[in-house]
Amino acid sequence: MIVVTGAAGFIASNLVARLNAEGYHDIVVVDDFSNAEKLKNLRDKKISRWVHRNQFFQWIENEHRFIEFIFHIGARTDTTEFNVEVFEKLNLGYTKKVWDLCVKYGLPLVYASSAATYGGGEHGYNDSHEIIPALKPLNPYGESKNDFDKWALAQDKKPFFWAGLKFFNVYGPNEYHKARMASVIFHSFHQIQKNGGVKLFRSHKPEYTDGGQMRDFVYVKDVVDVLFFLMQNRKDSGIYNLGTGKARSFLDLAKATFAAMHLAPNIEFIDTPADIRDKYQYFTEANMSKLKSIGYGKEFTSLEAGIADYVRNYLSKNHYA
Repeated sequence: MIVVTGAAGFIASNLVARLNAEGYHDIVVVDDFSNAEKLKNLRDKKISRWVHRNQFFQWIENEHRFIEFIFHIGARTDTTEFNVEVFEKLNLGYTKKVWDLCVKYGLPLVYASSAATYGGGEHGYNDSHEIIPALKPLNPYGESKNDFDKWALAQDKKPFFWAGLKFFNVYGPNEYHKARMASVIFHSFHQIQKNGGVKLFRSHKPEYTDGGQMRDFVYVKDVVDVLFFLMQNRKDSGIYNLGTGKARSFLDLAKATFAAMHLAPNIEFIDTPADIRDKYQYFTEANMSKLKSIGYGKEFTSLEAGIADYVRNYLSKNHYA
């Protein structure tokens, strides 16, 4: 059995689809399953068992002999949530318990960290373990992810194989349910479809032009490729960046979305919302040398090619992966 937590969510449901495509059908999905929109992400997937997240720990105790691999992708991912207790429970405490059970029963584990751990980028975007204690995330979500990374590195007992993945700006199919937290591509497509134009955040820093803010946008299909690679290799434990290694501007993103829709660009700039303005990352770019050093050699999809596939084969048809 392969276990996927947060399975009804964006990245995890794409992983389930990929596992099915590779012939894996004995898949245990873990989530709270309360969101009907999210459940559409698992429609037509081959799944052997559904386990509520509140019963997951007891389920591992009962079924550990049959578990081959655990992908712990489930987490509270809202970067605008400032209730620290939510993250303490769902991100930090929950993941510690998953880790401890993997140690206890000799189970390999891949878990979701985040590029939000890098904060303002004062220490760069190098996934060296040495800089992790010095990182200063900009919000409680990033803090919860970095706190777990620090905790994991400090443990004397670790799973025989484990990896934490610092996801950068992931976009792609199955994010219909994410509302405000969906990717900029998702929101741009729907703005263009409705109004014929797109609104981007104005820059509030003089060193960046409007729309010149840059992020490492990575297509979810590439993310899933890396997850599958780690399951197949199960060596070289550690914390890894997962982006493309190439930052692109929001202006590039908007233009690529118009191109994918066969439309001329129509772009307007608006102020960044006050509640996130001081916590906003203006630049992220993953250093990908560490993942490549353990044998991952597949090229990452360009922003233009990823957006074209996402827009034409999923968003415009309201299709799921």
